[in-house]
Amino acid sequence: MTSTQLINPATEEVLRAVEHVDVAAVDDAVARASAAQRRWARLAPAERAAGLRAFAAAVDAHLDELAALEVANSGHPIGSARWEAGNVRDVLQFYAGSPERLSGRQIPVAGGIDVTFHEPMGVVGVITPWNFPMVIATWGIAPALAAGNAVLVKPAEWTPLTTMRLAELAVEAGLDADLLQVLPGQGSVVGERFVSHPGVRKVVFTGSTAVGKKVLAGAAAHVKRVTLELGGKSANIVFADCDLEQAAATAPGGVFDNAGQDCCARSRILVQRSVYDRFMELLEPAVRAVAVGDPAAETTEMGPLVSRAHWNKVASYVPPNAPVAFRGTAPTGPGFWFPPTVLTPERTDRSVTEEIFGPVVTVLAFDDEHDAVTLANDTEYGLSGSIWTDDLSRALRVSRAVESGNLSVNSHSSVRYTTPFGGFKQSGVGRELGPDAPLHFTETKNVFIAIKEEQ
Repeated sequence: MTSTQLINPATEEVLRAVEHVDVAAVDDAVARASAAQRRWARLAPAERAAGLRAFAAAVDAHLDELAALEVANSGHPIGSARWEAGNVRDVLQFYAGSPERLSGRQIPVAGGIDVTFHEPMGVVGVITPWNFPMVIATWGIAPALAAGNAVLVKPAEWTPLTTMRLAELAVEAGLDADLLQVLPGQGSVVGERFVSHPGVRKVVFTGSTAVGKKVLAGAAAHVKRVTLELGGKSANIVFADCDLEQAAATAPGGVFDNAGQDCCARSRILVQRSVYDRFMELLEPAVRAVAVGDPAAETTEMGPLVSRAHWNKVASYVPPNAPVAFRGTAPTGPGFWFPPTVLTPERTDRSVTEEIFGPVVTVLAFDDEHDAVTLANDTEYGLSGSIWTDDLSRALRVSRAVESGNLSVNSHSSVRYTTPFGGFKQSGVGRELGPDAPLHFTETKNVFIAIKEEQ
């Protein structure tokens, strides 16, 4: 077996090595998961609900441990990592309410009765990214288990530790050890086998659009169900009639959270030309105030990038001649540090059109509402975005006009586990989270029962 050495991105020290599984191990995991799924699906809905609640309680008892693992493995600030561990618990708790609420329908028909059932798919493969490892894994795990499936997870090679620990906590909570399995390994081995194995009935993939296209193409060969949450190049649209001070003060959080390693990052700030200069005056101190440093420190707001390879990719968007308006600060020495950076490029620059996935934001001026919408939609992506205006009619008009799956007005909130999440265009296929998420892990079965006429 091959293995990967995990590096602490804040210190560049080796954490540990993680062995990778091979295709034979994936096949064995699928076989065991299939048997576990049948046992799980036979349980009463209340028993499955109790299992998920026990899993949530086990996570709750280990929040600090999970947060510390994420700090070390991913470089997330401790405050963010604690929130992420709490989100895992909350998502499990939320979907623990689903098994007893997966109701079918009785549909009026002639000659009998017609009912529908939501049948579990079987084994679900979840392929997760490195930016929010345990959170995004749980977005697939929880609703899939709630719907009666077994789950196999392939975590990102760089950041598998919290996901591996979640599988252990599930067993400690009393779930079948084969029901939720984490399989560390290469995407070209484990991920591709999820796609090609006939026993894996659905694949959930979160990651780049380029890889998502390969998953989609591979799944098509097997008519396999997929949910894809892919890239983003979201716009933060600032109109002249908004609370400009608030818009500028919150803009850094909308793009630099998790060092910009967020598919929902508002990495294009579009500002109405009449207030552009004033907005930039307000934005500069807000960017310089972002506290970048030791992820273990309570005051840290932004940590390092995840790896040296990713640092090099982000840096390629800020060459020596880049139109840098201003930058924040970052530590020097060991660690993959990159300061918050604000660019003022032309609309056609690659920093405007490509997903950087780092703490780099472009600021562009627009003339009017039509220009703002046109510019916001001038991208292959459509995942998230924000609209700043005090005009309710404008807020609704622009919200409907922007081609994006998740929008916020006068805020930067995009993802709540109680509401659906997903993208337009090349930002993905399908939706995660929200009350309907378990239904996306089921097949609808329709049953007609003929009724004999009274003799």
